[in-house]
Amino acid sequence: MRHQKAGRKLNRTASHRKAMFANMAASLIEHEQIVTTLPKAKEIRPIVEKLVTLGKRGDLHARRQAISQIRDVAVVGKLFDAIATRYANRNGGYLRIMKAGFRHGDNAPLAVIEFVDRDVNAKGAKDHARTEAEEQAEAA
Repeated sequence: MRHQKAGRKLNRTASHRKAMFANMAASLIEHEQIVTTLPKAKEIRPIVEKLVTLGKRGDLHARRQAISQIRDVAVVGKLFDAIATRYANRNGGYLRIMKAGFRHGDNAPLAVIEFVDRDVNAKGAKDHARTEAEEQAEAA
């Protein structure tokens, strides 16, 4: 029996799951919206909401805990500076999951997970900056 066994395994080993959730959390914080499968979205939501709560705490220990979990110092900086201040007066419920149909290849249910009051300019901003830098390098 599976009593007291919370969480989905998602057909992955524990280390793969941990790394995948760390990468998904970093992408979600960086772009403030990602498209993934519905079970993954439902699993990543409590992880990121706990990270936002760490960001709202704001002390050095909380920052080190967040870095140990998502392993990207720049993303943790955005979490603590921009996102935590945005949700300073909100008691939880920082993320929204919306169903987005089914994937063509394997008919998996898709979902969009995003921050409630997200910055619409944050999505793909790093990718746009990278392409602009490459265009400037080619022109020079």
